Amino acid sequence: MELMLYDTYERRLRPFVPLQAGAAGLYACGPTVYDYAHIGNLRTYLFGDVLRRVLALNGYAVNHVICVTDVGHLTSDADTGEDKMEKGSRRARQSAWEIAAFYTRAFQQDIADLHILAPAVWARATEHIQEQIDFIAGIERNGYTYRTADGIYFDTHQLARYGHLARLDIGGLRSGHRVELRDKRSATDFALWKFSGDEQRQMEWDSPWGRGFPGWHIECSAMSSKYLGVLFDIHVGGEDHIPVHHTNEIAQHEACHAHPPAQYWLHGAFLNVDGSAKMSKSDGDFLRLATLAERGVDPLAYRYLVLSAHYRSPLTFSWAALDAAQTALNRLRLAYHRLPGGGQPDASYQQALQAELNQDLNTPRALALMWELLKSNEVPAAAQKATLTWLDQVLGLGLAAWAPAACVVPDEVQALVAARDLARQEKRWADADTLRRAIEDAGYAVRDTPAGTSIQRQATSMISNE
Repeated sequence: MELMLYDTYERRLRPFVPLQAGAAGLYACGPTVYDYAHIGNLRTYLFGDVLRRVLALNGYAVNHVICVTDVGHLTSDADTGEDKMEKGSRRARQSAWEIAAFYTRAFQQDIADLHILAPAVWARATEHIQEQIDFIAGIERNGYTYRTADGIYFDTHQLARYGHLARLDIGGLRSGHRVELRDKRSATDFALWKFSGDEQRQMEWDSPWGRGFPGWHIECSAMSSKYLGVLFDIHVGGEDHIPVHHTNEIAQHEACHAHPPAQYWLHGAFLNVDGSAKMSKSDGDFLRLATLAERGVDPLAYRYLVLSAHYRSPLTFSWAALDAAQTALNRLRLAYHRLPGGGQPDASYQQALQAELNQDLNTPRALALMWELLKSNEVPAAAQKATLTWLDQVLGLGLAAWAPAACVVPDEVQALVAARDLARQEKRWADADTLRRAIEDAGYAVRDTPAGTSIQRQATSMISNE
């Protein structure tokens, strides 16, 4: 079954053809660890996780690399402002090294809580300074750099296809630019290495060009090449990376190796909040996964919410939407738990589900088919459970590991259950129905099984809509 992926570079769906049969190299731009990740950031990593799982479902051994930006990302994409790590250090009153370690651990906990599979490699920028210096030297040897008072810059005039990924109007950008360029030759040029100058920095290194620190974009070129090779299969990230970061990554790689680094470029859409603009850490007011937990929300309810929208479509976050996702997840867990084991996946549903997932990771359609399966009278219950177990390889909801909390039934409810059982034995069906409603009004669900009457607390929403 063919796996189709939407390639931003070519602006079309393309069949996935790996460089090496049976294997896939996957690189993801990771967090800048000067603060916590917000749930908009986490949506991007959830999409990358689904991609990785779908690749595995199709039989590929995935070599997954996530970078950790712990130096070099300035507060402005125009190579101005201060390093976000230095800014975060002042805010936290800790060293830049300490906050990098702290927020990296926090991010790793977030992805574990969301059942995002850990990568084969966590590539930290500060642990790959020499690789970045070597990559810049290669660009310099090929004639694509120039020196200014504050650093070594990439000369985008030298690259005919600069900006192709974002379909940038380079001429318009250059002629219409009105901000101060300082020593930059063009608005589209960008820093490869920044000099420390007279400023004493916490994170700085010696280089052939002087003491300083790497530009933001060079880390991904250097680290992806080291772990995946100078040409690998898939590069992913958020759509905000298209016009600057990924455009400049491609430029660096073409200057050094004469081709882009990846065969496919996939980008996830923004998370909006109640129809507003995208969520941003720089705004200082954002929702963390811990914020949801404080409201009693299971992190996997957020995963379910993200799965309910296509990764290339904007998703609007609201408490009502998350409430609905929590309710749906509770229903799914209970339905799965009640199904008997011992069956085999239903081949027709497997084929239909994989067809949706292979159509550019269409998780909304896969979820719709999943609920259709659970309502089917044609698929045996044990086969339904086996099919859900198979599908959860991609959904990542941990259905098999979930169990309902132990239910302590109050004496008065147990008395209602006993009275209903007696009414059923005596075929007083109207009385049994009245007693069932009384049990449900008390907050419990009753279910008749071959083993007897089962009772448990009804799943309720745990989210405030305030």
